[in-house]
Amino acid sequence: MNEAALRDTLRRDFTMYADRCLKIRTKSRGIRPFKLNGAQLRFHEACERQRQRTGKVRQLVLKARQTGISTYTEGRFYHRVTHSFGVKAYIMTHRQEATDNLFEMTERFHDNCPGPVRPTTGAANAKELSFQFLQSSFEVNTAGAKGAGRSATIQFLHGSEVAFWEKADAHVDGLLQAVPDAPDTEIIFESTANGPGGIFYNMCMAALNGEGDFELFFIPWFEHGEYRHAPEEGWEPPAAFREYGAAHGLTADQLHWCWRKNAELAIPTGDSLEEICPKFRQEYPATVQEAFQTTNEDVLIKPHVVLKARKTEVRVLPEVPLVAGLDVARGGGDKTRLVSRQGRRGAEIDETLDVRDLMQVTNWAQHWMAKAQLDWLFIDVTGLGAGVGDRMLELGHSNVTLVNFGERADEFDKYANVRAEIWGRMNLWLTDPAGVQLPDSEMVSQHLCAPTYRYDHASRLLLEKKEDMKKRIGFSPDFGDALALTFTHTVEPKADFMIDANERYSVETYDDPEF
Repeated sequence: MNEAALRDTLRRDFTMYADRCLKIRTKSRGIRPFKLNGAQLRFHEACERQRQRTGKVRQLVLKARQTGISTYTEGRFYHRVTHSFGVKAYIMTHRQEATDNLFEMTERFHDNCPGPVRPTTGAANAKELSFQFLQSSFEVNTAGAKGAGRSATIQFLHGSEVAFWEKADAHVDGLLQAVPDAPDTEIIFESTANGPGGIFYNMCMAALNGEGDFELFFIPWFEHGEYRHAPEEGWEPPAAFREYGAAHGLTADQLHWCWRKNAELAIPTGDSLEEICPKFRQEYPATVQEAFQTTNEDVLIKPHVVLKARKTEVRVLPEVPLVAGLDVARGGGDKTRLVSRQGRRGAEIDETLDVRDLMQVTNWAQHWMAKAQLDWLFIDVTGLGAGVGDRMLELGHSNVTLVNFGERADEFDKYANVRAEIWGRMNLWLTDPAGVQLPDSEMVSQHLCAPTYRYDHASRLLLEKKEDMKKRIGFSPDFGDALALTFTHTVEPKADFMIDANERYSVETYDDPEF
């Protein structure tokens, strides 16, 4: 390959450019060529797909610790800036030490770049590297400085550990305005999680729901090749670790590393080594929901319980009633949602409607009752749903139950109200030893694991209010409320087929339909 062809290939192929032209410092403090690891390569492919499809890159990266995304982004932007005229890359981190490290990384890229592809530098200081003839530059800064980056025009923006930025909302808003909504611009915000809430969390949830220009890219800890440790001969993981490993398809080396890391994180807090400790799930998440779960104790439904249901498949007999819950939107961006359940299989039907007209909602509910041949429909009538419920009864639907979340629970000595009771029953359903099935979706975990709980003065279970949840995490768990409605009361089985009150038998347990 002649020099012109080689330079053109290096300009177009970042993976080749990184291997041939960039040097990174390893954890052992050696210097080696930058060869992309598995997570970096997968992220590179996601960026290039989005760039080809939309002409620009808008990525949110939610990750486990030390997976190399900051290194990848610095390398990508150095490559873009040094092959472009009149552009600016801007990097903001959460603290000064991180800022210094990323700028040092950029200087190392430049100092070790081969002469034929290394541009001439102009003025340089502790925060900025400029390229004289390209009239392009590379600048870093630390969140906290008032107005940092607001006055610039930026083509390539990297936000590192955004969830930990001081004044994150103001910084993100200002920086986003500094990047033109134009082709060949890139924004990459990456962070480990810092609990539910905040601008990074809200942006991730919006991306997860397909809202806006940003895409969510999640990196579980086990994708990183360094997170492995060979187990000693005869080592047997505790039961919770075996279940965790099976759910995520972990190798023995990955599971042993997980167990050892749990020991490190659990010892200071006194957590049991028989379980996956909450700190591990947050620092080294396996799912998006785990990443944003601040603690495993303050939510009613535990993440690992939902994950197990997402990975389970069950079959149900046709005689088992098909029921659904209808959570009618209360406004403020919420949607009306209908979710089904047939015995131990939940949410095969999950439909939403974004209208405020209650007659439209009523007609929509009737449509789904007929289309899905629902045996029973439970309607939340706490707010606007009252109008829908009343109209359904006027229309002669005898297989409809109106549910007021605030009313007295059947088991009033255990639950503060109906909403707490049906969520409590759903929690028991999820922990059924026979197993239950839910769609394998992060949204399912996001909604079911959202509500926190406490006990009232009479030691009865009380769920966090929906309005308080929306303030805390930015959404209302309408999927969870709709599914919980299906546990309001037992529905008789079809025909003369007799099953227990919880409708949990399947053909895997009972093969004789006459049982």
